[in-house]
Amino acid sequence: MAVGQRTRMMEETRAKLIRAARSAFAEQGYAAASMDELTAAAGLTRGALYHNFGDKKGLLRAVIAQLDAEMVAKARAARDRAETPWLGFLEEGVAYIELALEPEIQRIMLLDGPAVLGDPSQWPGQNACLQETTMTIEALIASGTVRPMDAEAAARLVNGAALNAALWVAASDDPPAVLAKAVEAFRCLASGLLKSRE
Repeated sequence: MAVGQRTRMMEETRAKLIRAARSAFAEQGYAAASMDELTAAAGLTRGALYHNFGDKKGLLRAVIAQLDAEMVAKARAARDRAETPWLGFLEEGVAYIELALEPEIQRIMLLDGPAVLGDPSQWPGQNACLQETTMTIEALIASGTVRPMDAEAAARLVNGAALNAALWVAASDDPPAVLAKAVEAFRCLASGLLKSRE
């Protein structure tokens, strides 16, 4: 078998397992999802799961990485629609919090993910997000929109606020009501970064 064909088959196997896991984790939750049922739904064996992901937790990491990339794309799309860089910065954070209303994201990313994989702020995707937010804040400082401060410190606090707001929304008994409160507070907190106009 040619190397290219083998690589393509491995990618297809991984994609099938991730698709089946996403569906199972969203519908049943991580703990209740059966590896035998999940692999059968993908038309594969448990051996394929172990070979590609190590174990069920490794498969959850892969599903979360895929969801995280989709969340980033949606938040950036909200940023790119805004009229100014500052409004884009705000809308990106708000869009991230609003994604906590999507059942799949709520269940996998915000409820099961932290319970199984630990603190979401330590997940690999968060480092890239932190770097991006730091660069955005640096640009807002350079343009005179945001007051001078340590950009990384501000990025950590803003990202932490958005993440914790999303976790709060996901875990609440009334997510839409909590979302409204969380978004209002997030906008208020973020606005504290603005340079005062004298």
